[in-house]
Amino acid sequence: MTQVVFISHGGGSLPLLGDPNHIELIQHLQQLSQNLEAPEQILVISAHWEASVIQITHHSNPPLLYDYYGFPEQSYHLDYPVPGSPALAEAVQLQFKKQGVAAELEQSRGLDHGVFVPLMLMYPNADIPCIQVSLQQSLNPLAHLQLGQALASLDQEGLLILGSGFSFHNMQAFFRHGAGIPDTKNVAFETWIKEALSNPDLSEAER
Repeated sequence: MTQVVFISHGGGSLPLLGDPNHIELIQHLQQLSQNLEAPEQILVISAHWEASVIQITHHSNPPLLYDYYGFPEQSYHLDYPVPGSPALAEAVQLQFKKQGVAAELEQSRGLDHGVFVPLMLMYPNADIPCIQVSLQQSLNPLAHLQLGQALASLDQEGLLILGSGFSFHNMQAFFRHGAGIPDTKNVAFETWIKEALSNPDLSEAER
């Protein structure tokens, strides 16, 4: 069975450093891993990797990419020696090709913090093979719906597909004076997206 989950990974490395503003997120991710069936392999799509052609990590032992700035020094020495899965990467690429989605195997990029931060909280033993799939640089919604349809047709036993990011990523708004005060446009968007994703009166195609 394939399981699909979308989560927030929090701010940079802060969830791994005991930041008090991330306590609820930490507890949620730790509990989430207990509620899910134990996966045999993990595929992560992070908000922090865009490419002109979809990329898929193709490492046996992927490094980490510390793709954040201005965090405490220990943030750049975190270790998560999770194995990769070249076989899964190749299966995903083949499925994409069948669905008309161009994709390339990537040999050098490390797993970014949208991958290793939540996985260090959810599966700290680092013993479940993991690959990462990029977004398409145009961020075209139809292109990503096609990508999702290709992933939905994957036949991989024990696969967990993890979408990792926020529902928005406007960091200027996030850190500006008055952050934490509800923003009417953001609240409207959050209300709309919750309705679109959870309204039982909408079919899957309508969602």
